[in-house]
Amino acid sequence: MLNSLNIFYKKKILIYGLGKSGLSALKFLKKNNKITTHDDKIKVHNKKITKIKFDYIIISPGIDINKCKLSKFLKNNSKKIYTDLDIFYNHHKKNNKITITGTNGKSTTAKILYDILKDQKVDVRLVGNIGNPILLEKKVTNRTVFIIEASSYQLEYSKLFKSNISLILNISPDHLERHKTINKYVSAKFKLIKNQSKKDFAILNIKNFYIKRELESKNFLPKVIKIKKNIDNIFLKKINNQYFNTEGNQENLKFILEVAKILKLKKNLLVKTLKKFKGLKYRQEIIFQSKKLTIINDSKATTFSSSASLLKSLTNVYWIVGGQAKKGDKLLLSKKNCKNIKAYVFGTNKNFFISKLKKLMKYESFFNLKSLVKKISLEIKLDKNKTNKTILFSPSAASFDNFKNFEKRGEYFNQLIKKYINVQS
Repeated sequence: MLNSLNIFYKKKILIYGLGKSGLSALKFLKKNNKITTHDDKIKVHNKKITKIKFDYIIISPGIDINKCKLSKFLKNNSKKIYTDLDIFYNHHKKNNKITITGTNGKSTTAKILYDILKDQKVDVRLVGNIGNPILLEKKVTNRTVFIIEASSYQLEYSKLFKSNISLILNISPDHLERHKTINKYVSAKFKLIKNQSKKDFAILNIKNFYIKRELESKNFLPKVIKIKKNIDNIFLKKINNQYFNTEGNQENLKFILEVAKILKLKKNLLVKTLKKFKGLKYRQEIIFQSKKLTIINDSKATTFSSSASLLKSLTNVYWIVGGQAKKGDKLLLSKKNCKNIKAYVFGTNKNFFISKLKKLMKYESFFNLKSLVKKISLEIKLDKNKTNKTILFSPSAASFDNFKNFEKRGEYFNQLIKKYINVQS
């Protein structure tokens, strides 16, 4: 694993941030380097840390250089800042890497690609924001292929990392509390493409305004594959999977099919994998379905854009929305798309959501998620309309006002459904 080109060898290194990423970097580097660690959440700090001349500073994705306790020190040493992605690339340059980024759909697309390659008997690893921290993978050979889900936070500070195939699924305003402007957010995402060579591939959704604008304003080295055509209905009927009925999941599927072409995968096995894919927990997950009622848990939806494509594909919707609103978020749905949608609003920023929804659809405001679900339960019982109804839990907001993360929020919603909705009907 170690060779003469390994720049992270016998160096003085600061690891800043001791979450999953930082701890995996510590485990990976501690044997052959002199390591110092720092985390803002730890009360006892090494006061002399800013006096040490480090060779490298490995920064965790959650660290915001502008707001952390060692902000001035980091800015003065910005050329020394690297990420776990850089350490990984430095040690595994020869391995094929497929990296997925975007505002929505990263985890789903990464998991589908992983399942496809696994079914095609490839030694494939699912890493990054999904699966294992990227530095914890073992028994890696030159034939190992990595599927990497990369966030804007990871890409923002990386310097060495390069991917053979890069996917930017979509971009809409998100994480502006960190990046400050949409342009800086776009720039962080496009770092993935900027670092590629002529031998590499970049697959981009040019229907997306921000992606198209960035592509037209700059020149990039890799072979650019532009996603613009719709998927053939014959192919959709062939895979016969309702999960791919929504606009968002069909867009993800377009990228997957392009990667399959590049890798020259077996089509019969590809179709077989797509047929059986069931989605990830709390991501457009159908938790109950009958002739009269469908219940979807989409707790992962933290922006309006992540909910919009699903809303367009549904009718007679009880839409549960709310939480901690994202800075700069906009709902790009027309009144025409909202005819059969009623919003049930909860969470800290209720007024923000009401201001966005009141001209588009009927809505009600609730003290908490529990009282909201109880009200929907009552309305369903009283509604004599026999058409299929959908309860859609797609909050379009961060969960941190009331929950540790979107998983805990999704888990709590499932508990409420079991308690208050008659899912035996």
